[in-house]
Amino acid sequence: MCGIAGIIGEGHKDVLHQMLHAQRHRGPDNTSIWIGENIALGHNRLSIIDLSEAANQPMQSGSGRYHIVFNGEIYNYKELQQQYLSDTTLRTHSDTEVLLALYEKKGIDMLPLLIGMFAFAIWDSVTETLLAVRDRFGVKPFYYSKRDGQYFFASEIKSLWAAGVPKQTNDEVWAGFFTHGMYGQPHQTFWQQIHALPAGYYAMFEKASEPKLHQWYQLEDAVQHISHAQDETEILSNYSALMNDAVALRFRADVPVGFNISGGLDSSTLLNAIHHAYPENDSINAYTFYCNDDRYDELPWVKQLIEHTRKPLHPVLLQVEEIPALANAMAIQQDEPYGGIPTIAYSQIFKHARQAGVLVLLDGQGMDEAWGGYDYYYKTGGGIIQGSNYAPVLPATLDAGFAGLATAPQYKKPFDNDLQNLQYRDIFYTKFPRALRFNDRASMLYSTELREPFLDHRLLEYAFALPKHMKYRDGNTKFGLRQLALRSMQQQLVLAPKRPLQTPQREWLRGPLKSWAEDYIRTLTGSLNNGWFNTKEVEKGWQDFLDEKTDNSFFVWQWINAAMLLQA
Repeated sequence: MCGIAGIIGEGHKDVLHQMLHAQRHRGPDNTSIWIGENIALGHNRLSIIDLSEAANQPMQSGSGRYHIVFNGEIYNYKELQQQYLSDTTLRTHSDTEVLLALYEKKGIDMLPLLIGMFAFAIWDSVTETLLAVRDRFGVKPFYYSKRDGQYFFASEIKSLWAAGVPKQTNDEVWAGFFTHGMYGQPHQTFWQQIHALPAGYYAMFEKASEPKLHQWYQLEDAVQHISHAQDETEILSNYSALMNDAVALRFRADVPVGFNISGGLDSSTLLNAIHHAYPENDSINAYTFYCNDDRYDELPWVKQLIEHTRKPLHPVLLQVEEIPALANAMAIQQDEPYGGIPTIAYSQIFKHARQAGVLVLLDGQGMDEAWGGYDYYYKTGGGIIQGSNYAPVLPATLDAGFAGLATAPQYKKPFDNDLQNLQYRDIFYTKFPRALRFNDRASMLYSTELREPFLDHRLLEYAFALPKHMKYRDGNTKFGLRQLALRSMQQQLVLAPKRPLQTPQREWLRGPLKSWAEDYIRTLTGSLNNGWFNTKEVEKGWQDFLDEKTDNSFFVWQWINAAMLLQA
């Protein structure tokens, strides 16, 4: 996992260096640039596969025609090399060179062959065009902007600001955030003139014209070709085989690999897959966070899960006194609103792993969306979602004109049933886009790589295509996954109700962080208020929260987070 940057046009070396410096945390092992005619490419390298200097980027193809900058991993690069490149001489043992050589041989047609997470850009010196590609589910980021007739692209928004792109709020997206809790459409960011390449898309850039975007991956097409066995035991065995392969592929690295674990079904499934693959390996470190609050900590569950393995557990404590400094650092790192104190707590796992020399961590992201694990997939009329009965946003605190900029969320519905359409929404519009961005920045802040085996497209597609009765039965979500887990786990752990991954955010904001929060809220409605907020309504909402008239702290975090970002 690394950072990429570039300028399409007359590339200036000093500007590119500024862009790379802004995202240097993404790749502390090497920073290099290459400047050609009408192009400048830069790379921040975090060395994970083939640690030699020969694998540094930007990398040139064997013919000299193409140059690549690549962020991510192609996990099946060895198989691709054996199957398609047996007649090609490679200079390195890196997945980057395999990716570039495969493109030189097959062009865009090679994309469906890739198993991995990736955002890469390939410059064709003959046609003077740049191909930019983002992976199927948007694990790796890619941002771009046009300024003064040139295109700039990077892994993080702050790198575009460093290139001179103005930091101007996209009021439509901010209004949607405060009104609906949305983070924008897949192509949008919270800042004007800065665009995201959507998941599963590629773009062709030329200096003189607008980029041409193409959707190269469509989940709705992929699942149509999946046929499941009739026998449920066989279905689960097939899924288990896919899962074991996905986990094994993600242990390919030339540096130590560990994993993150909570007390939930998804993490326990990951733990079992790792233990199945490496039953006697006692050097695979496990990490979890806790806050010394029995109402939220999952440490007892985690200890129960891991006690039957030889994997050492490293609990990471987050204390309330750390929040002010860590929250501000995370705001700077994220560039856009993020998920509150749980994201901060999660980031500390990567900090401790890095200090221990563990540079790659696996986690269990993606099971809920693939298996239909959220309660709102099956309930209507409200109910407890994410542990609260109260609305997460307070649109009444907004100025009427500003609130009017928000548009009702619109989602594609490619399936003939509500369940799969909701799953699709969460994968491409809501849950995945924000969670994957939070997690990418949380890990890269400490120069570590996060791998998510349950986002292997083969695995996700297989579960997504299952009929509803395999996902929900007898009041249990993720029914089939629970049946699979029962083969190797204690029943009380498998059948435990879903617990949102939480911290004492609301208790801390009402208590030891009250003054800290108030300072940001006053700043937001004072010196930073550009007509967005009704100050009296904000004060009322804050007081209602302090008086425990609501148990949802999301809107309070929205205010704090916005103040941090707007004054940064």
